[in-house]
Amino acid sequence: MLLQSASNLLHESPLLVFSTAIFLLLVMQVVRDLFINPLTKYPGPWFAGASRIPQLYHTFKGDLIHWVTSLHVAYGDVVRVAPDELSYASGDAWKGIYGHAAVGKKVTEKDTRFYGPSFNGAPDIIRANGPDHSRFRRNFSHAFSDRALRDQQSLICNYVDMLVETLKAKIKKDSKEKVNMVRMFNLTTFDIMGDLTFGDSLDLLLGTGDTNWVSAVFSSMKTNALRRLGRYWPWTAFIAQNFIPRVLKQQAIAHYKASQARVDKRIDHNPDLKKPDIWGIVMNQKEDLRLSRTEMYANSQVFMVAGTETTATTLSGLLYNLLMKPETMDKIVEEILDTFEKDSDIEMRPLEHMKYLNACIEEALRVYPPVPVGLPRITPDDGLLICGKHVPGKTAVSVNQWATYHSPKNFKHADDFIPERWIDSEFASDNKASFQPFSFGPRNCLGRNLAYHEMRLILAKVLYNFEFTLVPESIGWEKQNTFFLWEKNELVVQLKVREARR
Repeated sequence: MLLQSASNLLHESPLLVFSTAIFLLLVMQVVRDLFINPLTKYPGPWFAGASRIPQLYHTFKGDLIHWVTSLHVAYGDVVRVAPDELSYASGDAWKGIYGHAAVGKKVTEKDTRFYGPSFNGAPDIIRANGPDHSRFRRNFSHAFSDRALRDQQSLICNYVDMLVETLKAKIKKDSKEKVNMVRMFNLTTFDIMGDLTFGDSLDLLLGTGDTNWVSAVFSSMKTNALRRLGRYWPWTAFIAQNFIPRVLKQQAIAHYKASQARVDKRIDHNPDLKKPDIWGIVMNQKEDLRLSRTEMYANSQVFMVAGTETTATTLSGLLYNLLMKPETMDKIVEEILDTFEKDSDIEMRPLEHMKYLNACIEEALRVYPPVPVGLPRITPDDGLLICGKHVPGKTAVSVNQWATYHSPKNFKHADDFIPERWIDSEFASDNKASFQPFSFGPRNCLGRNLAYHEMRLILAKVLYNFEFTLVPESIGWEKQNTFFLWEKNELVVQLKVREARR
C-alpha cells in the first residue's frame, strides 16, 4: 500500500518528489557538518559550520576580510569559516600551512575552488601543480633576481622619471588640478611591468597606450571572485555566471587578449633573445624547461596582475597614511632630502639602507596588505599538523592577512599606522614572524625583490619632487570593498613642486 502511494505520488508530482529529495539531502548534509564532521571541534558560528553560504555572501558583498576578522575577534586564532575550511590569524600557522614538507610528509595543495582555472585553461605559476610550478619557477627566477633587477634599474628609473615629469606637466598646466594618485601609480607600474615582461613599452604614462588594460586587470580578479560560487557548487555555475555584469566579463576577456597579443608580438615580431625581459630569458632556456605558447599567455596574465596592481595598491595606501599623519610624512621626507642631493642620485642601493623609508613601506604592507584575504590550501589526505594540532585531511586552511596583521595579539596598536614599530625597541613584543605579505615557503611571491625596488624608487622620487595635499573628499579613502584585491577609491590630491634646499 505504501509503495503504491509512493508510486502514485511520483507519477502525479515528480517535481515535488524531486524537491523533497533535494531538501532532505541538504538537511542531512547540514546535520553531518554540524554534528559529525571532524571540524566540529574547532570554534566558529554554527551557521558557518552548517553551510558555505555565509562566506560566499560576504565574498559577493566585498566585506569578507572584515567578517572573518570579526570571527577571529570572537573565537580566537583559528576559526571555522565554512563546513570544510579553517582560517588562522596566527604567525605560527604560516609554516604549517605554506612551508616546506617535512621528510616523508606531503605538502598542502592549492584550493582550486578558490583560484579557479586560468583564462585559457593552461597552468600558470599561481595554479600549477608541483612539477609545473618548479619548471615555471626555474624559468622566471633569474628575471626576478636582485642582480637582474639591478641591471634593469635604468629601465625602471626611466618610467619613474616619466611619472614625475607627467605630474609636473599637470601642475604647470593647472596648479590647482586634482590628481588621482591611484591612477598614476597604476599607469607607472603597468609601464614598468609591461617592459620587463614583453620587452616593449605600453606607453601609458605618455598617454598613447591602451589604458583600458589597467581597468581590465581588476575586473578579471573581481569576475573570478564572483565565479567562486559555481566552483564550490558546480550545479550553481549557470546562476553564478548570470550574477556577473556583462561589462566585467568583457573586461576579463580584454585582459587575456591584451596579454596574448603582447606575447605574440614579442616572440613572433621581435624575437631578440638578448633582451633581458622575461620572455627573452625564457626562450633562452633549455628545451625541457621551455613553456608552451598557451602557458606563456597564462603566465603573462599573472605577471600583469601580480606585478602591477599589488605594487600600486601598496603605494596608494602608503601615500594616504602619510598624508593622514603629517608628522610621519615630515620624517620620511627629511630622510629622503638628507640622503640625496639631487633627483638623479636616487638609486636602488642607497634606498635599501634607508631605515625610515623602509619602515614606512613595511608598515603600509601591514595595515593595508595588497592581498588582504587568506589564500587557502588543502591539507593532504592524512591530515597536517598546524600550530601543534592535527587538522583532518581535505580541509581548506589559510592565514588571513588582514585579521593577522590587525590582531592585538600580534601587533601593539594593531590598527594604527606606526612605522616606528619596525625600528624602535618599544615594539619589540610585536610578532614580526606573523608578517608575511609576500606569502611563505616554496610558493612565496617571486616578484618580491621587484616590488620593493619599485616601491622605494617611486616613493622616494615623488616625495623628493612634490608636496602633497589630500583633498577633503578623499578622507576615508581606506573604506573599500575587497574582491581578492582591494576595489580602490580614487586617491585625489593636489601637488606642489617641492622647493630645492638651499
